[in-house]
Amino acid sequence: MLYKQIETEILEGEAWALRRQKGIPNNRQLWVLACMDERLPVERALGIREGDAHVFRNAGGLVTDDAIRSAMLTTNFFGTKEIIVLNHTECGMLTATGKYLTEELRKKGMDPENAQIDPSLPGLKLGKVAFSEWIRMFSDVDETCQKQVELLRDCSLIPKDVVINGYVYETETGRLRKPYQRLSEKVNTAKSMGAMGY
Repeated sequence: MLYKQIETEILEGEAWALRRQKGIPNNRQLWVLACMDERLPVERALGIREGDAHVFRNAGGLVTDDAIRSAMLTTNFFGTKEIIVLNHTECGMLTATGKYLTEELRKKGMDPENAQIDPSLPGLKLGKVAFSEWIRMFSDVDETCQKQVELLRDCSLIPKDVVINGYVYETETGRLRKPYQRLSEKVNTAKSMGAMGY
């Protein structure tokens, strides 16, 4: 009967709208830390749908103070039991150093060392050396992914029973892999394939 379908949809809509009031966690009890890059299709890459996860995106998919704040809230108060870190190949954070970008900002007439980096904390300034480190550029996506997982696992504000893993999305193949797991390196030469006589 159609009315049963309609009643079910109404109840599902109510549960969706009132999730926080009713204490209903996201569908997968999942929090995702991912890069903001538009080429990283988080939901498709992970095989999840709208409502399955809290998704936090920033430049590089890095553990920052705001990422920690969000992870702490979702794992302690919104029922999240799993965290996935999702980085990707050909990331813009690989294209320069923090020092280089700091100099480029100066050339544009900006004063990065004295910039207000948090409007709600106007006195917070980073200083000359700290600003280029704050940008958090990196040189190896696999190392970075692994480090973000370690930072989250070591964070005292995230319960120890939360499962935390990291993956690298290959923009060139559209597939996920574990950090340092590059299958292409194992299939491109006879030697790497373990051919006899090599």
